[in-house]
Amino acid sequence: MTVVRRCGDRALLLDVDDVGGIALALRSSPLPGVIDVVPGATTVLVTHTGEADVAALTRSLLELEPKVIDEADAVTVEIPVVYDGADLDDVCAATGLTAHEVVARHTAMTYAVAFCGFAPGFAYLKGLDPALVVPRLATPRTRVPPGSVAIADTWSAVYPRESPGGWRLLGRTDVALWDLARPSPALLAPGTRVRFRSVGP
Repeated sequence: MTVVRRCGDRALLLDVDDVGGIALALRSSPLPGVIDVVPGATTVLVTHTGEADVAALTRSLLELEPKVIDEADAVTVEIPVVYDGADLDDVCAATGLTAHEVVARHTAMTYAVAFCGFAPGFAYLKGLDPALVVPRLATPRTRVPPGSVAIADTWSAVYPRESPGGWRLLGRTDVALWDLARPSPALLAPGTRVRFRSVGP
């Protein structure tokens, strides 16, 4: 079920069940007056020109059917990880798993970028094994190194740059998540599939 709410003079906020499917449908067949589509965890923000017929746009959004992502067309990015994170032992203690089992479960899943936020290039990856669901740190770190591979709640992610953060650190990668020299600076965009691969130090 879709619920549409006005969000200022130039945007509408959609509460939807299938964020990825609705965002893909809007990007594949743009509606008149729509400027941008920004997926979130459970919502899609649709910005418009301000001159759009908001009532007509709302009706179109309510009638919109999610578009199924063709897995054959989905871009998959493999990220090599050294699993020596500062919180690996704590995750083991919280889940009752060995370090080998944590790594095996984290690398066994294919993740999908649900949305991006927090920092440029920071992608929220859905698809975490339920056995690895752990809470964020009670007190966030003031500095998390770039390339840190982490989990929190039902999400996994890679920190694109040094920043504060409260996620549980499992390991690290040398892959650049954000690079202004690339045509598209963010390596991971909504809809991208991600696989983690364990490598030696």
